[in-house]
Amino acid sequence: MKIRTFKIGGVHPDENKLTHEVPTKVAALPKQAIFPLSQHIGAPAKPVVAKGDKVKVGTLLAEAGGFVSAPIYSSVSGTVLKIDTSFDATGYRKPVIIVSVEGDEWEETIDRSDKLETLADHPELTPEEIVERIKVAGVTGMGGAGFPTFIKLCPPPTAKAECVIINGVECEPYITADYRLMMEKADQILVGLDLLMKAAKVEKGYIGIEDNKPAAIELFQQKTANDPRVEIVPLAKKYPQGGEKQLVDAVINRQVPAPPAIPVNVGAIVQNVGTAYAVYEAVMKRKPLFERYTTVTGKQVKNPGNFLVRMGTTFKDMIDACGGMPEGDNKVLAGGPMMGKAVSSLDTPVCKGTNSITVLTEDDARRKPAQPCIRCAKCVGACPMGLEPYLLAQLSVMQEWERAENEEIVSCIACGSCQFTCPAHRPLLDNIAMGKAAVMGIIRERNAKK
Repeated sequence: MKIRTFKIGGVHPDENKLTHEVPTKVAALPKQAIFPLSQHIGAPAKPVVAKGDKVKVGTLLAEAGGFVSAPIYSSVSGTVLKIDTSFDATGYRKPVIIVSVEGDEWEETIDRSDKLETLADHPELTPEEIVERIKVAGVTGMGGAGFPTFIKLCPPPTAKAECVIINGVECEPYITADYRLMMEKADQILVGLDLLMKAAKVEKGYIGIEDNKPAAIELFQQKTANDPRVEIVPLAKKYPQGGEKQLVDAVINRQVPAPPAIPVNVGAIVQNVGTAYAVYEAVMKRKPLFERYTTVTGKQVKNPGNFLVRMGTTFKDMIDACGGMPEGDNKVLAGGPMMGKAVSSLDTPVCKGTNSITVLTEDDARRKPAQPCIRCAKCVGACPMGLEPYLLAQLSVMQEWERAENEEIVSCIACGSCQFTCPAHRPLLDNIAMGKAAVMGIIRERNAKK
């Protein structure tokens, strides 16, 4: 079995897949559900309900607020309590719709049967109809980025898709939600890949899975043995292999240029396994995106597990379902320890991009004091984008934005490999993220004047 990987940089964090073999449970319904209007990259959704309105599971709460946007659907039935603001995973208060939960009544248009629907059963589905159903259902990237899926399936005229790559890597050291989804919903994921390939009008599909998931590799190889269009690609365990550009490099040996280039510029459309499953449900079951597979984990969490969670459920509810918050000081992350964001409130709700709730102990979370840079260049060797993190961090501190732009700070994918590998414990990613945000703002202003 040939093992592939990306060529530049990468690190090997200690693996803590505590929930690897824990079957997925259906999370309990919350008493109150909180729906942020920004669960995706792009414009926030616009509310179409008002205080006092009755909603069902699958009722539209907010419509897309622009082209790069996605609608929000209720995951619960009940009454709209209020349209307010609440904390999201970034720590800022953002507009939300809050629903008081009453029963569990679903919209009748949703097919709740377990019958597997295949593309062969539905020859009437055109590429355009598939894209439209995905758009209407509010499907976004489920790996964390939250990019509206339908846009990826409509590349610009200057780019032509040649293949769809499904990201089953899950290289964050704690998260197992995608693995459980692959083990439990393989058939649906493969139909989702079929739908994505038809929508993108391509005849080749790949599924990249790291070799620390041998059971998933074997399962998908068995299920695709008679389908020459689909190739299962075993990948070496290396972080951040789940990054789009790193995955494209590993799977089809093509390098995506610096921004504004995206994977489709070299012929690839990349989608997460969770997205492929959501596409299946959206197209074949007319089910909007309102629930997802999420890992709740941590070394001191009493009963860590994987859950099918209704969006709007709070982090507190999910941690309580696993035995409650461990004693002592803890840091709670939306996501994993490499790219996750620390939340300031446990009232933060599970959203479309919440693949994990990770509870770190004080020992794991506390940073060591930063020391002077020793010029070892470990950060340079670790950077999967071929950048010079020590330099970009310093330029950001000095606010030398023009030089930072010339040094391609916008190519940083915020994977944290530089900070992870730095023996001086310098806050490289923190400074680069600040600098990238500033440079991106300057670029937007410059483009607006053109």
